[in-house]
Amino acid sequence: MDEPTFSHLDPQGRARMVDVTPKEPTHRRAVARCRVTMTPETSAAIASGAVAKGDVLAVARVAGIQAAKRTSEMIPLCHPLMIGSVAVSFDIGVDHIVVEAVVETIERTGVEMEALHACSVAALTIYDMCKSADRAMLIEDLTLWEKTGGRSGTYRRQV
Repeated sequence: MDEPTFSHLDPQGRARMVDVTPKEPTHRRAVARCRVTMTPETSAAIASGAVAKGDVLAVARVAGIQAAKRTSEMIPLCHPLMIGSVAVSFDIGVDHIVVEAVVETIERTGVEMEALHACSVAALTIYDMCKSADRAMLIEDLTLWEKTGGRSGTYRRQV
């Protein structure tokens, strides 16, 4: 079996930013999801808008959007991208919230990291706004669910 190659390493094994200048810009899209598990009381308080700090999901949505736009500032080898759109949505369950981030652009490289970053920061914001009531919340299953565009084509997570 061949050794895997990592595009962020030069031939000497040193970190580098991948050169994407020869690539043509294409439409790219990525979907990431994670789950914030919590007590049913916390989930109910978020759903009903009863959290003292304010509208948890509205703040988490804005935090996720901002995170997508600033991914290259946090992940050292990410390219700064002109993000075309970011959508952060939530599915509230009895004892959890599923966070989904969808990021799109027309660029030379993909937006997987932007979607994952948006999703994780939105989840962290939920935790931050609710931690006084539920410190045992768990952020889990941060995963890339779909990616389209670019030379490698489409990826969809198999469930």
